Amino acid sequence: MKIKEGFAKREIAGSHIVVPVGKTAMEFNAMITLNESGAFYWDCFQKDITVDEAVKMVLDEYEVEEERARADVEKFIEMLKENDLLEK
Repeated sequence: MKIKEGFAKREIAGSHIVVPVGKTAMEFNAMITLNESGAFYWDCFQKDITVDEAVKMVLDEYEVEEERARADVEKFIEMLKENDLLEK
């Protein structure tokens, strides 16, 4: 799974903000604020990866148990789905 095209992540004053760009700005009228781990997950899903691949990336980056990493990745994916941010 992969995040749709048309969004740009920027760091502004220490905060990670995702904003729609181009045509997407007319369809998605909001911005998303991410914490550090959310920004990491966002970067992971800029390419087409599986949940297992994302969990491995989290385990390589953070000192966390696999169950926690999987739960956090799945929660992030749910947020993406709820906001229609994943490619179909």
